[in-house]
Amino acid sequence: MQRFYYAAELCMARKKRNHGCHLAARTSAKERLERLWEVFEKEDNVLVCINADPDALACALAIKRLLRYRVKSVIIAHPNEIRRLNNVAMVERLKIPLARMGNVKVNDFSKKVLVDSQPTHLPVFERIAFDAIIDHHPLKCSYESSFVDIRPQYGSCSTMLVEYLRAANMKPSAALATALFYAIKVDTQDFSKQSVLADGISFRYLFNLANRNLVKKFELTDLRRSELKYFTLALNELKYSKGRYYSHLGNVRSPDILVNIADFLNHVDKIDWVLVSGIHKGKLVVIFRCDGYRKSAGKLAERIFGAVGSAGGHKEAARAEVPLENLELGDKEFTTRTLKRLATRHMK
Repeated sequence: MQRFYYAAELCMARKKRNHGCHLAARTSAKERLERLWEVFEKEDNVLVCINADPDALACALAIKRLLRYRVKSVIIAHPNEIRRLNNVAMVERLKIPLARMGNVKVNDFSKKVLVDSQPTHLPVFERIAFDAIIDHHPLKCSYESSFVDIRPQYGSCSTMLVEYLRAANMKPSAALATALFYAIKVDTQDFSKQSVLADGISFRYLFNLANRNLVKKFELTDLRRSELKYFTLALNELKYSKGRYYSHLGNVRSPDILVNIADFLNHVDKIDWVLVSGIHKGKLVVIFRCDGYRKSAGKLAERIFGAVGSAGGHKEAARAEVPLENLELGDKEFTTRTLKRLATRHMK
């Protein structure tokens, strides 16, 4: 079987070295589709692996549709627990069939596919020999798979799958169109993040096929009733200084509530920075928000916490996670004042 490697960064490197043809520019969606189909045979049992989020879920559903009648079976499996309510709502309302990777025997499947991720992203993926990889994240290395399509310039992997579906003349069902539509919205943050014309074309194609009321429900479903108490706590702890909001919530059930509160506070007029923190499973989690104009939340997170934990993100949004023992607090507790003091040291 001929190995097909469609990775834009690799193609550009080859072009610079030997002036060869730029594969990304010359390969049509129909050709990519045919080469993807060539990987599979009628008796194949296919395992589609994802790190479950809206983009990965939608892509996996699209792969399942593309392989219908071409293989014996397709199972979608994920290693991560789906906790975020938006994602739970998406899975439940669209009735997406899923299995946990711990409950499937990888060797029972004749073909394995990885979408919206790369083997280097998670240790569990590194142990699997994938026959096909489709992704839009930056290319990490060369992969020994029969088919690799990695396009880091795309804002969403779902955009790529829409192109495959259209090349196959397969009109997505309302459920599949809704999943893909929502995934493009999420991964491009309503086109406020990096995206290309292809993302817009796929989004417009799905516009009248998707159930947009259901998409709105996914977007709004991000709070449990039990989590409303954290808003009271955050407001009671809230400290203001020079256009900046700080709030530390102490122990939280999930870091997602910190994201929700930071986004909520970021709506307030004349607030340049929002820093919300909490403690989850022995780690301090800090969420950063700003307007991204002449500011970089990612760089600030790195300056404050990069030496003691994982920290980074985009200009307008970032996150840091630090093991509590790395903070060297001694007998002292981490408080809103501690958060404010650490941040102020690194702010210009």
